[in-house]
Amino acid sequence: MKHHTTKRKLGLKTKGRTALLRSLARSLIVHEKISTTEAKAKEVRPFVERLITKGKTDTVESRRFIIAELGTVSKTAKKIVDVLSPKYKDRKGGYTRIIKLPVRKSDSARMAIIEFV
Repeated sequence: MKHHTTKRKLGLKTKGRTALLRSLARSLIVHEKISTTEAKAKEVRPFVERLITKGKTDTVESRRFIIAELGTVSKTAKKIVDVLSPKYKDRKGGYTRIIKLPVRKSDSARMAIIEFV
């Protein structure tokens, strides 16, 4: 029996879901605060927090891991290692917070803001 192995599918296939998570993560890292649906915010949270934790050890291996996870060689990996990870050096986890918003009027989707603490 596979316990606790499934994640939200978000109505997407694997490649689309991966692209969505990478895009949300890059936006969150660049802007440090984004508004999205609650389910997407809950999915991107562990993805981003793992990258921040990995960025605390500033090595070539950690930079390559971050670049591989984000799928680009851009300013986002540099920002994680140089700006965000040192900011949370003494913190053991919980780098983001999710604030719930009222539902979206068009389709009644639950909305949320995800931001760095």
